[in-house]
Amino acid sequence: QVQLVESGGGLVQPGGSLRLSCAASRSIAGIMGWWRQAPGKQRELVASLTRITNRADKTHYADFVKGRFTLSADNAKNTLFLQMNSLQPEDTAVYYCNTYAFPGAPSYWGQGIQVTVSS
Repeated sequence: QVQLVESGGGLVQPGGSLRLSCAASRSIAGIMGWWRQAPGKQRELVASLTRITNRADKTHYADFVKGRFTLSADNAKNTLFLQMNSLQPEDTAVYYCNTYAFPGAPSYWGQGIQVTVSS
């Protein structure tokens, strides 16, 4: 079992910034990332980090966040961050942290955190 605890959400005005944190109960490994789900829409991948031993980390960003959102990690604290800049109302959603060791392995989710972009 892996526990994921998200923090950092809230209400922000259009054009503003937020930083989400996902603290994991184990070291960051495999695939770890952020998804989001807006009301009435399917959950979608926002960004992910792939970490494989002896290989450089790889990041992936959805087209709708490229140039605005950035992943980073604090390995000592087993925490993945999502820096979100230039937020727009369409970024409003519940954001979920997710991790799994490899495709087909058990997948773990955080409880979700609300991000609301509104004036």
